[in-house]
Amino acid sequence: MTIEETKLKGCYIIKPQIFKDKRGYFVENYNQNSFNTALGLEVNFVQDNESQSSKGVLRGLHYQLGKYAQAKLVRVIKGKVLDVVVDVRPNSSTFGEHISVELSEANKTQLFVPRGFAHGFLVMEDETIFSYKCDNFYNKNSEAGIIYNDEDLGIDWKYPKQELIISEKDLILPNFKNARL
Repeated sequence: MTIEETKLKGCYIIKPQIFKDKRGYFVENYNQNSFNTALGLEVNFVQDNESQSSKGVLRGLHYQLGKYAQAKLVRVIKGKVLDVVVDVRPNSSTFGEHISVELSEANKTQLFVPRGFAHGFLVMEDETIFSYKCDNFYNKNSEAGIIYNDEDLGIDWKYPKQELIISEKDLILPNFKNARL
């Protein structure tokens, strides 16, 4: 596996080694010892989540607050997404900055999203299956978010706005300046 730290401290792009032959392929998606050693962290994932979405679905930007903050390891099992993370750590040198990474069934790239980041993704192919490990349990009272089209963040979702499919819950999220941090 190769690991590359992004411009957002603590956020890593992970490319696993893929072994292909005439039968198909094999890839080790996660190994706790290798993962923790490579990142120099002690991450213990406690929950796995999976969602299936159609092309044009935008989920996010979501995060959890306080003692329920979550680090995530995200990947695509089937299809393709544009994955976006925003640094919402007020004391960070990259506070308010974001990155976008294409995750797909083909590239098998994963993204490690540390605690203190808002996360969202845009589905770019029908029947996309998205998977993510979390290092903390979900707590409804600790959930927070930022509207996907916040002007200060300036995220380019690379998709026609009129074709986006967004939940009512995500459409009423606050802008970055008014978000709970």
